[in-house]
Amino acid sequence: MIIKEYRVINNCTRDEYQVAQLFAVAEASKEETGGGEGVEVIKNEPYENEKGKGQYTYKIYHLSSKVPAIIRALAPSGALELYEEAWNAYPHCTTVLTNGYMKENFKLITETMHVDNSRGEIQNALNISPDLLEKREVVIIDVANDPIDPKDYKKDQDPTLYHSEKTGRGPLKNNWIKSVEPVMTCYKLVTVEFKWFGVQNKVETFIQNTMQSLFTKFHRQLFCWTDGWFGMTIDDVRAWEDKTKQDLDESRAKPLAEETEA
Repeated sequence: MIIKEYRVINNCTRDEYQVAQLFAVAEASKEETGGGEGVEVIKNEPYENEKGKGQYTYKIYHLSSKVPAIIRALAPSGALELYEEAWNAYPHCTTVLTNGYMKENFKLITETMHVDNSRGEIQNALNISPDLLEKREVVIIDVANDPIDPKDYKKDQDPTLYHSEKTGRGPLKNNWIKSVEPVMTCYKLVTVEFKWFGVQNKVETFIQNTMQSLFTKFHRQLFCWTDGWFGMTIDDVRAWEDKTKQDLDESRAKPLAEETEA
């Protein structure tokens, strides 16, 4: 089991981030969906239990073209789908990813605490136990300066170039983490468990590296979409999610040829 805590510093307030995250998740899902693949939203509804209340979501990620061909050839039906359950009791959120084929042998848990006026300096924002602290590796994510895969680079999603007309924020230059206002940090504790003899450590390391890349790319987008989400309320963004679900269902149903012609 590999445990890492990613600390993502953002140029917004914690209240703003609650809306920004939901908006950016919806927008990013559109980029990954089409031709029978992508994100399928099964449930998005309020919940309340003994631990509290918030918003529950259940999604299926259809991924067959996103993995190497040899894995597609060998994997049985259902192995290339990931199931995501999320309990968003903001500012605390928990997300669990599983796979129907791997069952109890694969689990990816992300526990997040969102902290206002923080620059990634809090040593135990999630109040984890001493034994987990010993195993945890801390990774600071700088959305402006950390490298990303060249295929993921888009000029209009580059925080070092983006300037928000609505807020005046950006571009994020030099040692922006120490000086930018407003500021908040997402503390994300990611636990990966992949039980497969002979490849466990290699796969868990690969997954953690992938999560770091995903967090970096997503939060670059979130900042560069500031003028899209700034000023929205929670009700606004929930309506946006509903509209996006319809768009995702339609896009996923289209054959790739139709998308290419559009």
